[in-house]
Amino acid sequence: MGTSEDTVVIIGAGLAGLSAALEIAAHRPVMILAKRSLHDAATPWAQGGIVGVLGSDDSVDAHVHDTETAGAGLVDHATAHFVSEHSARAIGWLLEQGVSLTPDAAGPLGLHLTREGGHGVRRIAHAADATGHAIHEALLARARAHPNITLREHCMAVDLITHRHVGSDQPACLGVYALDVQQRQVLALPASAVVLATGGLGRVYRYTSNPDTATGDGVAMAWRAGCRVANMEFIQFHPTCLYHPQDRVFLITEALRGEGGVLRLPIPGAEEPWGPRFMPAHDARAELAPRDIVARAIDFEMKKHGLDHVWLDATHLGEAKLREHFPTIHARCLALGLDIARQPIPVVPAAHYSCGGVVTDLHGRSDLPGLYVAGETGYTGLHGANRLASNSLLECIVLGHASAHDILARAPQPGQALPAWDESRVEDADEQVVIAHNWDELRLLMWNYVGIVRSNKRLERALRRIALLQGEINEYYASFRITPDLLELRNLAVCAELIVRSALARPESRGLHFSLDHPGPLPASFPTVLPGRAARRPAHSASSTRIE
Repeated sequence: MGTSEDTVVIIGAGLAGLSAALEIAAHRPVMILAKRSLHDAATPWAQGGIVGVLGSDDSVDAHVHDTETAGAGLVDHATAHFVSEHSARAIGWLLEQGVSLTPDAAGPLGLHLTREGGHGVRRIAHAADATGHAIHEALLARARAHPNITLREHCMAVDLITHRHVGSDQPACLGVYALDVQQRQVLALPASAVVLATGGLGRVYRYTSNPDTATGDGVAMAWRAGCRVANMEFIQFHPTCLYHPQDRVFLITEALRGEGGVLRLPIPGAEEPWGPRFMPAHDARAELAPRDIVARAIDFEMKKHGLDHVWLDATHLGEAKLREHFPTIHARCLALGLDIARQPIPVVPAAHYSCGGVVTDLHGRSDLPGLYVAGETGYTGLHGANRLASNSLLECIVLGHASAHDILARAPQPGQALPAWDESRVEDADEQVVIAHNWDELRLLMWNYVGIVRSNKRLERALRRIALLQGEINEYYASFRITPDLLELRNLAVCAELIVRSALARPESRGLHFSLDHPGPLPASFPTVLPGRAARRPAHSASSTRIE
């Protein structure tokens, strides 16, 4: 099934995409594309909560201050203020959609608010420790029931259809090529506007808290279409991902430290139970320091002592409190043989969030007319050099709504015939080992050379190897029929290049970017902005629709 010329196509079925869809659908038809099932988004993985400036002890200015402090001098003040002043409205909207947040009769709006690292007060609304799941299920149910929303599962965006595909000099996004995975057919879907809400790119690293779908698809597609990207060097490594042979992607929410959990060294013979604390030696805020500081501290201690992990000790909180406030973590760990009420949790840092992305304004508009970006895929300047905890879900709603309102304020442009996807000069691949090998090599080199601590030599080595991999990937892409694995690898390779190029362009250490060659910050710093790749037809392109 195709789309009508006034349909808005939203790529991604997480919080940003659903927020935009539910606002648009009251007035225009919407099609949501999910490259796997509708439940395979990053939103359900979010545990901690969503910022809401609700309490009498809180204010927009206080939240902006905390956001700017975490962002290490690179937060756009106007953006932070815009997002913060819409936080109460976002929480109210979630409640209107039927999202069940943890109640507290004495709390603002009758909600329980918790505190996380970097926040000066309790301002995190949550649904126990499974906030993302509660939000996603409620909004997805709304979308399923809406007569103006079409949901397409197993339909993966390949590339944006732009003015170049129809031989026009007037920049515009006209739709998207999408692979129907089950039918093995590439569709040309026209759209009056396209919203990129594909989430992050954590799968570019070997160890990540992100789901398998986080392969940077939106960033790569927008950059190929000519859009700028910014601050790609700032990759947030969450300090506490579960270290267990059966589960190395399960996130241990920062809220556990917010409620009193402490980090300890698993050193035999230590006098303190479970080993000594180490965070007070790294920062006065100890376990409540911003994530970049905690992640680097853990990385430092692991390297110093030759450790595979550190302990996150919450045993002193008591079983009753752990079961009440952290039921998901308690149950998941218990299923793996870890009773967190009686023993500490083994944790390691893991790639968690990209603070950079496709450059947009506060209406979600990208450089390409008709193309909007919301959520982790976009760069608004909110996060600067480091994201403040629980600002991400808030940004998804605020920018999702802003994109929707701007789309509705503009009359749909007349549609035009789009070229069909041409597979006349390609064939089925005879083997998939090239994809699997390149996937593993890319993720390993990014982990080893472009991780928590970097150097110019490591970055230059990574860039050379990425270039070689891209040559192989592009040759494969031009010669064979596309598959989801090939598309994801192609997009990850683009994102890896952008991360490394951005890191090389920043001769300082700031926020999430720490360089051994430049260990201190510069007196003044600015966002790293890379121009979009000029769309062109590669020399060995299989067809005119495969514009690079």
